Amino acid sequence: MGKIHAAQYRVVVVDSRKKRDGRVIEEVGYYDPQPNPSIIRIDSERAQYWLGVGAQPSDQVRKLLVLTGDIAKFNGKADAVSRVIVSEADKAAQAEQAIKDAEAAAEKSKAAASAKKAEEEAAAAAAAAEAEAGEQASEEAAGEDA
Repeated sequence: MGKIHAAQYRVVVVDSRKKRDGRVIEEVGYYDPQPNPSIIRIDSERAQYWLGVGAQPSDQVRKLLVLTGDIAKFNGKADAVSRVIVSEADKAAQAEQAIKDAEAAAEKSKAAASAKKAEEEAAAAAAAAEAEAGEQASEEAAGEDA
């Protein structure tokens, strides 16, 4: 990826028995060394999965995983911390996304609560109608006996 003097790299999973430029199993990240600070985006969950099933990272990818803290997490260290600097724009975007997610969850729970309330009201109305029908039937039966 990239162009001359502006390299960009994809972090990928490839079967070691295949040729180097062979088919990619999964793309787990991205690395752009040009800006300062460099852009390193690694899907931590997928990287942990592939390390767990025996994937062997190359030396360069291992260095990226050390920077993101994924190797330490994989080795079981509880205090694994990413040393990647997150830009202010990314932080703002993440905060905005978290707010949107919270609002969506609140709307969803509110809709579920109103649907449940409507269902309970409908059940109560049906029970009242059934009880009224039962009373009318008993009155009719009493009227026929007399």
